[in-house]
Amino acid sequence: MTAAPPVHVMVGFDGSLAANAAIDAATTLLPHASARIVHLWTPPFTDETVRRRLWQGERGMDGFVAAIEREGAALAERIAATGVALAGSAGWSAQPVAERCDGGHGLYLGELAGKLDVDLVLVGSRGLAGATAVLGSVSDMVVHYSQRPVLVVPYPLLTAQRQALPDGPIVLAWDGSDGAQRALAAVERLFAGRRIVLVWVGDGADQPSAPSGYELTVAHRDGSRVDGGRSVSAALLAAADRHRAAVVAVGSRGRSAIPEILLGSVAMATLHRASVPVLVMPHAAQLRHAEIAPR
Repeated sequence: MTAAPPVHVMVGFDGSLAANAAIDAATTLLPHASARIVHLWTPPFTDETVRRRLWQGERGMDGFVAAIEREGAALAERIAATGVALAGSAGWSAQPVAERCDGGHGLYLGELAGKLDVDLVLVGSRGLAGATAVLGSVSDMVVHYSQRPVLVVPYPLLTAQRQALPDGPIVLAWDGSDGAQRALAAVERLFAGRRIVLVWVGDGADQPSAPSGYELTVAHRDGSRVDGGRSVSAALLAAADRHRAAVVAVGSRGRSAIPEILLGSVAMATLHRASVPVLVMPHAAQLRHAEIAPR
């Protein structure tokens, strides 16, 4: 059997506890991966203490602006280097990437994943835009626009979820659709050797067939068909809890500019409710070293 190619990860990192925890979880899930640790910074540099010191030490606005740019870039490099050290201490080979971004961090990171030609994008649910960031802003936008699969790690992970990371199965939402097939291909590529549990949430009607080599686990939902995917997500996450899943994987749709429709209501609800890492295969994302064939 040919060994799976190594996994290359792009990490969105800001030095927060959530970003640190995302690296800690991912290095356990993918112990042999390599990484690019990316920190984005936006001028004007916002550390008030540093800005005050620079203003006192510079003559004229031009010198002040240049000093802000210089210090902002230097801090970004230090933060990225901190992430590299953290990833390296856990066994990853990592390199820093400090990039200036004039806004739209989620879109920028999503596009950068394609430029860096990585296999996976890693973000923490609160680890990209400071302590006030929430899932629904930068993390959501990374998932919407990423050119690669995205792993979102919620913060904090509880003890049971951390214990499942080394060898727990991957629970994948399966409905036979193109999105589900793409998500399965991503899981097989990224988590080669892990047990994969396919879960279909339904009421017995229109049950899809499982692909060759897999069995289908059926989960029943409590709720209506028009609840925005929340009941399907709840049933999927309950199944993940029963199986002690390390990761929940979902496909997504890409037919609207409205965020919840763009991502898909089930995928969005799963991201917002999950207490375990969630892998999303965006509609426009591509896999490296693999072709996605119909099943």
